[in-house]
Amino acid sequence: MEHSSQPDALPERMRTAAFTVHIFTALGAGVALLAMLEAVREHWANMFAWLGVALVIDGIDGPLARRLDVVRLQPNWSGEVLDLVVDFVTYVFVPAYAITASGMLLPLAAPILGIGIVVSSALYFADRRMKADDNHFRGFPALWNAAAFYLFLLHLPPVFSTIVVALLIVLTFAPFHVLHPLRVVRLRWLTLWLLGAWALLGMYTLANDFVVGAPITFGLCAIAVYIIGSDTVIRRMKAFRA
Repeated sequence: MEHSSQPDALPERMRTAAFTVHIFTALGAGVALLAMLEAVREHWANMFAWLGVALVIDGIDGPLARRLDVVRLQPNWSGEVLDLVVDFVTYVFVPAYAITASGMLLPLAAPILGIGIVVSSALYFADRRMKADDNHFRGFPALWNAAAFYLFLLHLPPVFSTIVVALLIVLTFAPFHVLHPLRVVRLRWLTLWLLGAWALLGMYTLANDFVVGAPITFGLCAIAVYIIGSDTVIRRMKAFRA
């Protein structure tokens, strides 16, 4: 009897383990709420810290899901839809509030651009062409958590911050490619090293409430330029050589 029950018990344990991955993904929505509470209090560094926790969850849940074969063991639950819902809250909605409510933008433009951020991002998330065949993002990939981080870091005058946000909204649908830091194979070793450096510099910046020197700011901006522009540069170099 003991041996005959094992084959049935094993799949049940596997299904339970698979479902815990969905719970782990959904936990990102709870973390987003904590980030939002900090944003409402204008504790911006704490807000970004919680959004960083959400980033870690987002980076882990995919490999976990593939390892535990969640798609096969939990076919009634869509991990893809769940991931998009959580990503929209953490990558878009909370940062959009921070950008709009922090006073970084021109007062008249702030609510309009805030609406533009969430509407353009919702359309982007629904676009089945949001990723190219080589896993690059098409257009600005609605990484408004990163955009908000750099706006707080650089402390641009409101008119320039307003222009930057408006430009990023337009670039959401522009025909250029942005590097996916984890899924693009080309120069992945370099990308991962830069991603690690960015994480360390970012944590240092938050620990100091965005009061950092020029070398830290330059390093963070240089990594951002690589993520955004490396594919365009490589493509143009190849075209020039051809």
